[in-house]
Amino acid sequence: LNTGKKADVLSHADRNVYPSAGVLFVHVLEREYFKGEFPPYPKSGDAGNDPITFNTNLMGYPDRPGWLRYIQRTPHSDGVLYGSPTAEHVGKATVIEITAYNRRTFETARHNLVINIMATEEFPLPYQAEFYIKNMNVEEMLASEVLGDFLGAVKNIWQPERLNAINITSALDRGGRVPLPINNLKEGVYVMVGADVPFSSCLREVESPHNQLRCSQEMEPVISCDKKFRAQFHIDWCKISLVDINRVVPVYITRPDPGTGILPEFGEYDPPSESLKTRDYFSDFLITLAVPSAVALVLFFILGYSMCCRREGVEKRNMQTPDIQLVHHSSIQKSSKELRSMSKNREISWPLSTLPVFNPVSGEVVPPIHPDNYETTSMPLMQTQT
Repeated sequence: LNTGKKADVLSHADRNVYPSAGVLFVHVLEREYFKGEFPPYPKSGDAGNDPITFNTNLMGYPDRPGWLRYIQRTPHSDGVLYGSPTAEHVGKATVIEITAYNRRTFETARHNLVINIMATEEFPLPYQAEFYIKNMNVEEMLASEVLGDFLGAVKNIWQPERLNAINITSALDRGGRVPLPINNLKEGVYVMVGADVPFSSCLREVESPHNQLRCSQEMEPVISCDKKFRAQFHIDWCKISLVDINRVVPVYITRPDPGTGILPEFGEYDPPSESLKTRDYFSDFLITLAVPSAVALVLFFILGYSMCCRREGVEKRNMQTPDIQLVHHSSIQKSSKELRSMSKNREISWPLSTLPVFNPVSGEVVPPIHPDNYETTSMPLMQTQT
């Protein structure tokens, strides 16, 4: 773990740090030291509570190097630069511009951080283990006290001669979901550590078939050394990764030469002349519209003639129909008409409401309304009594 001295950040000269390749680098940008760089604000207010944000970028470029990350949760918290340089960056001075913005006074302060990456061939760490800690955010894990406690717990179960933190990654950078703001849920963080001795038996317990089966069923595996982490760190043992670099087969990928980035010379641009030849579009019109329209019109007339002019009339149908069939059809039609006319005058039984009614007061018998030529469909069931 490489951390810079906090007081040196304020120097207007470049601050030089010397991290090692393959080892976690952490640099804290504290708000307290940058507050003295801002001029006094004329209005009253608590200067110690000013919101300050930081912007970090590689000198001459809009963003940081690929291996370096930056996080600051709120303008009232410190910023943290962290990352793990690789062997490709050894011997190259990386100048990081740090710009602080005071959100209350709108003042700025800028300093440079020079990172000189050193080689670590004399201290190889071939055995690497990556842990997933569920109850931590990345900025909480980057604190020197918390990271020191975690490395102490790992060293207690691993017993290596040399142990270093190699990389720290937020679970959000691995495709994790943002936790809900309930029950103090954390994002989770991946911590990779390296050692110079093989993995301990406790770490190898994760690879047992019994624990692999429990992980496939989304159950917690049984790890004997989990109690040494449980007090402060909740580790998801199903997501632990054990890598032995000595057994990893290197893969060499041939990349094409990127070139100079300058397009080859093709000469000057020669625009077309102003005197362009006129083009007759009448032939295109005939081919595009007139020909399909003529074909559609011919088909329309053929279809209309077939449907309207060649229909079989009633007389032609009767001529082609046998006489016995015509007589049979005519007799059925006459019988149907006769039955319809007879059904209008058929006698039916009268309902009780249409019988004569006796008046008990006057002793008179009132005849019902009973016309002979009425239709049953319009005759009410109850007759009006007078």
